[in-house]
Amino acid sequence: MTLRVLGVDPGLTRCGIGVVDVERNRRATMVAVGVVGTSPDETLDRRLLVIATAIDEWLDRYEPQVLAVERVFSQLNVSTVMGVAQASGVVIAAAARRGIPVALHTPSEVKAAVTGSGSSNKEAVTKLVTKILRLEAPPRPADAADALALAITHAWRAGSGAAVATTGPGSSSLTPAQLAWAEAEAKARRAR
Repeated sequence: MTLRVLGVDPGLTRCGIGVVDVERNRRATMVAVGVVGTSPDETLDRRLLVIATAIDEWLDRYEPQVLAVERVFSQLNVSTVMGVAQASGVVIAAAARRGIPVALHTPSEVKAAVTGSGSSNKEAVTKLVTKILRLEAPPRPADAADALALAITHAWRAGSGAAVATTGPGSSSLTPAQLAWAEAEAKARRAR
């Protein structure tokens, strides 16, 4: 059985989107990749509408079994974090309207899954995504490669035999190990 994952690297200026099919043997194949861009000159509501419309189109067109989104993390630039969080919310809500499970992964989890090191740089992630997906050229910009990396990470961590996520419908199909991971992750979030 193949698992189809739509990965999203959220952002207001550039929102990376990638769809990957992953077989039980972890062989991953890119289905589609792109970037939704919005101008900082536009109003926030317009920017979020552009992202929402694009995500709706991708979800309807590619019918993923699960959505993997980069978890928002705190940075020094609060306005950047707010924009990423707002874009994430639009994406997560679009999946929820369709009953598609959503999984959140930190940047270091994605880097570790794809490159073997949680401190890898963007070029290393892009290089390995290109190799894993057997692409002739690296996906550009980095937001596109990051979206594909998120999709790969989720499928590899969840196991590609079922649409598994840490939240939403389908979460009852988690293995005992995945349930333990999800519980530990939820406990860590509550402790913050």
